[in-house]
Amino acid sequence: MTIHKVIIDADPGVDDAAAILMALASPEIEVLGLSIVAGNVSLNDTVTNACKLVGLSGRRDVPVYAGASGPLVREQVYGKYARIGSFDDRLVKSGDIQPAQENAVQFIVRSAREAAAAGEQITICAIGPMTNLALALVQHPDVARGIRQIVSMAGAFTALGHRTPWAEFNVYADPHAAEIVFQSGVPVVLMPLDMTFQALFTAEHFERFRAGGEAGAALYNLFSTFDRSDEKRFGRPGGPIHDATTIAWLIRPDLFKSQEAFIGVQVSGLTMGYTYADFYKKMDRPANATVVTDVDETGFIELLIERIARHGGEALDRRLTGGSRS
Repeated sequence: MTIHKVIIDADPGVDDAAAILMALASPEIEVLGLSIVAGNVSLNDTVTNACKLVGLSGRRDVPVYAGASGPLVREQVYGKYARIGSFDDRLVKSGDIQPAQENAVQFIVRSAREAAAAGEQITICAIGPMTNLALALVQHPDVARGIRQIVSMAGAFTALGHRTPWAEFNVYADPHAAEIVFQSGVPVVLMPLDMTFQALFTAEHFERFRAGGEAGAALYNLFSTFDRSDEKRFGRPGGPIHDATTIAWLIRPDLFKSQEAFIGVQVSGLTMGYTYADFYKKMDRPANATVVTDVDETGFIELLIERIARHGGEALDRRLTGGSRS
């Protein structure tokens, strides 16, 4: 079994919560730490949410690092539920996990350099605005040698946007950072809305999260409270859990189909945050990303539900005690 050494760069966030809990329950994923950025809500709230999720998972070995509190250039924008702030204690209970002293950008740089020195590479799962990652790559270009790939939930092409008519939120919140990441030369695997909209979770699926102990119950609470359905747009009941596709792709790449393309970002003007994909070499520029185009809906849904259920069972206990990963 392949073990991926992963930093999850996130702005929790309901979708982020599912991705983080999925990763923390998966033996294929060695989570080196969570690097946290402002996005869905302010940095203080995203860090609070990340600490709550780590506490619920029982994975006290996984550190949380606070990073960028705002985008590189543009004015700050927050997610749809920014007014709510951190997760309510009635939805996700508080714990005693505290963030590490080291900054998230420094953590990314240190981890990539340590991996490169050991002849290894790490994976970054970027499921929020890419500010932390862009700062690491710009300030310390050598860290690219220690990064195997950046698996990012970002972008929208034919699906159009969800934060604006033209932009997916993670790119819209910091398009300059996304442009830096896409142009960095590090292999990028992109999970756009075009693909994530194909897998819709219903109330019945959310009910099944409850089998995952306190962690699963918290996910049930979050998804039951924050309605993600849009039957007019999707044509059927249910809503996507975008960010978890990044973790699922690492675990079960066979559930997905993809295509190479050159990806670019509009960084100014009315359509700031718009991403475009040249799948057919119209621009005569080499591909800089693997764009995931299709997902096995049933396979992905069942995988996420099964991994969340592990939080309530013996599999997670083996992780906590350093048991076999085979």
